[in-house]
Amino acid sequence: MNGDPKLYSILTELDIVFEYHEHPPAPTIEEAMKYWKNLDATHCKNLFFRNHKGNQHYLVILEHTQQMGIHGLEKQLKQGKLSFASDQRMLKYLGVTPGSVTPFGLINDTEHHVHVFIDQNLAKSKTISFHPCINTASIIIKWQDFLKFLQFATNKVEYFSLYSNTVE
Repeated sequence: MNGDPKLYSILTELDIVFEYHEHPPAPTIEEAMKYWKNLDATHCKNLFFRNHKGNQHYLVILEHTQQMGIHGLEKQLKQGKLSFASDQRMLKYLGVTPGSVTPFGLINDTEHHVHVFIDQNLAKSKTISFHPCINTASIIIKWQDFLKFLQFATNKVEYFSLYSNTVE
C-alpha cells in the first residue's frame, strides 16, 4: 500500500477500518477528482498555512468544492495574516510534500505544533477521504473514526463555518 506505514499501524491500533484506493499522482483537487468520481465519500481540501511570524502553523480542512480566499480565511480563523507554508515547513511538521497535505500527517507532528481548523459542515459526512501521506492513494474512513484519529493526534482542533464568521 502507498503511504506512510506508520499511519496504517496507527489506524489498525485505533481499530479504524478504511477503504484503500490507489491511483496515479493527484497533487491538485482537479487531478484527484478524476479518481474520486466513483468513491462514495466526502473529499477534502487540506491547506497548510503559517502565520506572518512563522511561529505557528495551521491545517485547514474543508470540502473539496468549497472556495475561500486566504483573506477570507484570515477573517474566519482570526489568526492574523496567513500565507502558505513552505515545502520545508510542510515536511518538518507534517512529513509530507506538496500535493500530499493530509490530516494524517499529524502523526509526524510529535510536538503537536499544528493547529487544525475544520469546516463544521464536514461533520455532516458519513465517510471522509484523505491521502495517506502521499498523493498516489486515497483512503476512506467513517467521520466518527476521523474524530477518533484526531483525538489520538492530540493537536488543537477548532471548527469554523464558511457561512458565518464563527470559530468554535
